[in-house]
Amino acid sequence: MNLTLKIWRQPDAATPGAMHTYEVSDISPDMSFLEMLDVLNEELQARDEEPIAFDSDCREGICGMCGLMINGDAHGPEVTTTCQLHMRSFSDGETITIEPWRATAFPVIKDLCVDRRALDRMIAAGGYISVNTGAAPDAHATPVPKDKADRAFDVATCIGCGACVAACPNGSASLFLGAKVTHLGELPQGQAERDSRVVNMVSQHDHEGFGGCTNIGQCTAACPKEIPLDVISQLNKDLRTAIRHGH
Repeated sequence: MNLTLKIWRQPDAATPGAMHTYEVSDISPDMSFLEMLDVLNEELQARDEEPIAFDSDCREGICGMCGLMINGDAHGPEVTTTCQLHMRSFSDGETITIEPWRATAFPVIKDLCVDRRALDRMIAAGGYISVNTGAAPDAHATPVPKDKADRAFDVATCIGCGACVAACPNGSASLFLGAKVTHLGELPQGQAERDSRVVNMVSQHDHEGFGGCTNIGQCTAACPKEIPLDVISQLNKDLRTAIRHGH
């Protein structure tokens, strides 16, 4: 495959960026999208040019590090992570536009890398649980209804990649926040701090500059782990309950 790549280049957060055009050739359809960028970077380095900065780690769709806007879609045209997107999803001769996550709360670090520590700070704002859960064998000592256990497991698959934020026209992290609140809210061990957790996390969400949710649904459409939209309803319900309880 021969491709034309239009890639956002930006030295740092304080310097204006711009789109740059590159040509790559002999790209295998079986390559991952990140492997294709590796090929481009090898060619740039061979010409003594600055390679393109982008995030990656496990490259197995687990860690959530990779994150690119590809032709205007978070992670690209498939419902998967960027590292698991393969070049067979594109056509020979195609022009592909590649940008970093677009969100006020995710400032650009360099090129395609953005600072997503706002998500970490929201998790930290949620705090710990005070219930002594014991060692691994003791998990069976606290019965959990199967429907709640299944729900908790489903939403715990969120990897914090930030695709929901990048896809949302409001730059909201409500899907991410809803997944984290629902995960512990479904389990008996998460009940002690349930009210304070949701209030503190929502407060941090707003403090970080994320936008509000208007139920457009682009977040769940872009989520590589298919977190359902109704976790946002659960988030709002928990917040209303916490406020009624005086938090």
